Amino acid sequence: MIRALLRSVCLAVALAAAAPACAAKLDAQEAAFLAARDAFEANHRARLAALAPKLEGHLLEPYVEYWQLFFRLPGASSADVRDFLSRYPSTALAEQLRVDWLKVLGKSGRWELFQAEYPALSGDDPEVTCYMLLARWKREDAAVPADFRSFWNAPRELPEGCLTLARSIHKAGQLGSREAWERFRVLVGAGLMGAAKRTMEFLPRGEAIDAKRLGTVIRAPVKFLRNPHVDLAKVTDRELVIAALTLAADADARTAAALWSGGLSDAFSVEDRRYVWLMLAMNGALRHVPDALDWFGDLGALTDEQLGWRARIAMRTEKWSEVRNSIDRMSPLAKNDPVWIYWYGRAERELGSPLEAEGYFERIAGEHSFYGRLAAEELGVSLRIPARAPLPTESEIAEVAAIPGLARALALYRLDMRTEATKEWLWTIRGMDDRKLLAAAELARRNEAWDRAIGTADRTVFAHNFSVRYLAPYREVLAEKARSRDLEEPWVLGVVRQESRFITGAKSSAGATGLMQVMRPTAKWVAQRMRMKNFSSARLHEPDLNAALGTYYLKHVLNQFDGSPVLAAAAYNAGPTRARLWRGTAPVEGAIFVETIPFGETRDYVKKVMTNTVYYAAVLGTEPTPLKARLGMVLPRRSSEGVAAIQNPPVVQ
Repeated sequence: MIRALLRSVCLAVALAAAAPACAAKLDAQEAAFLAARDAFEANHRARLAALAPKLEGHLLEPYVEYWQLFFRLPGASSADVRDFLSRYPSTALAEQLRVDWLKVLGKSGRWELFQAEYPALSGDDPEVTCYMLLARWKREDAAVPADFRSFWNAPRELPEGCLTLARSIHKAGQLGSREAWERFRVLVGAGLMGAAKRTMEFLPRGEAIDAKRLGTVIRAPVKFLRNPHVDLAKVTDRELVIAALTLAADADARTAAALWSGGLSDAFSVEDRRYVWLMLAMNGALRHVPDALDWFGDLGALTDEQLGWRARIAMRTEKWSEVRNSIDRMSPLAKNDPVWIYWYGRAERELGSPLEAEGYFERIAGEHSFYGRLAAEELGVSLRIPARAPLPTESEIAEVAAIPGLARALALYRLDMRTEATKEWLWTIRGMDDRKLLAAAELARRNEAWDRAIGTADRTVFAHNFSVRYLAPYREVLAEKARSRDLEEPWVLGVVRQESRFITGAKSSAGATGLMQVMRPTAKWVAQRMRMKNFSSARLHEPDLNAALGTYYLKHVLNQFDGSPVLAAAAYNAGPTRARLWRGTAPVEGAIFVETIPFGETRDYVKKVMTNTVYYAAVLGTEPTPLKARLGMVLPRRSSEGVAAIQNPPVVQ
């Protein structure tokens, strides 16, 4: 342990002051470490054991120990596990090992050990939580079925422990047909048809939907609904019709609503009719169907999510009294979200109550966020970057550099183990005050861990440094490409900040690569359009090439969408075809368009890109343009528009 600490101090000095002596010592061990990582991933235990001695005393030695212990975890003694946990307390690896250990204990039914270890878990792991519920069930805890409902009604596959628990509760007669159909509806609504089919095991044999009939509905729901051949006196057939309506509404909510209201609904209970109309209303609101507001009707209590989409379709159709009514009915927690504080203020102003509106805007106008900025502009408050806090001293930087978790994170970044590095970094900065956060952000900046520098500086509450929050690495490259495409530099920087946080080697699970997260098909298409010589997708990590391709495509979608940066950002993230559908058939205020984007990921992405743009303009000292002016008006789609030749799938951040 002493040797490891001495090594971490040596590395801290190297990281903070670029001391070559310490870094040189690590070269051979880094190669051994990567070989050990490869052995672990290949399940080559003997190779890992042979390499382990070479990592003795290395800063990353705990990973080698963890990998070895992980292999023997099913048969490991509690003493072995607790020895590791005691030697690396309060670390990201200790938390990961605890999660792994609890899963092993739960799967093997060693409940006494499980219950002793579970309270030490800091985070929330769904699979472990399932085993915790199963442990309580084994102790005959009567509250378990109620606590299990959040898992049962979630639109996802059940973790192993919860599946075992569900079968036990079902066998005990406390999970019946009603609950099974509720889950079936949730899964169909989420498009998880495989999981929906598996729900049939919780129904009596005569009540379950035949797999062949369900397959027919899945393939052609509208065709089925036009000539259903069902006995609506049977719950099975009623649920089959509701499933068909749900699948049909996913593609065309108006057609589904017409089929439902054309006499089909008469045979269903009041409760079922309410469920279907809410499903249709949600699908319609997500697709900007004006009738969706009527479909919500007077359906009693709604969830915050349902009320949110009721408010969105109301603002899309400029029915401000219904916007206010929807927000009024939300829970106190939802009402205090900046999103709904802003839109309540807007509703008050549109309905002729400017003083009340100002009160709502004042509540969030000081926040450095999309709605904080819009609220400030409603009050006529210009953007002012907060005064920069005193820069971290060298001793403050050295202090955070000596923290083993941060040192390990930077060592892992150098080895391109970004997932592990990010976990280490985020775990270690939890609970840091502003001064430590600023020092850690500067440490990351000096080590060109741009994403960690930005993300860490973004966490400060009172003391800020916006020049680090809005770093602009590769600015010369990006600015030159922006000028060559007649794109605004702050907007390009805003896109890059959201896409990759300026990490040239960033790669999403969808395959998007580099600074501007360019997809390979898109890169190839752009390279052909640019008549680029010697193009290779293997070069997408190169800043100059990636910026050239990304800015070309960004300009392409900007031109496609009438020069609207809002639409272009949406198209860059979710593809031009989707962005074209979302623009609707009438002009829409930019802020309303953004808030009514159906995809939560894209909605958040566009908000952040546009907010980034405003702050980059301020940090770089360019001509200020208010956020609302940048959002502008989104014009209706042209009837002549066709499907774009290239789409950029949503980038997984």
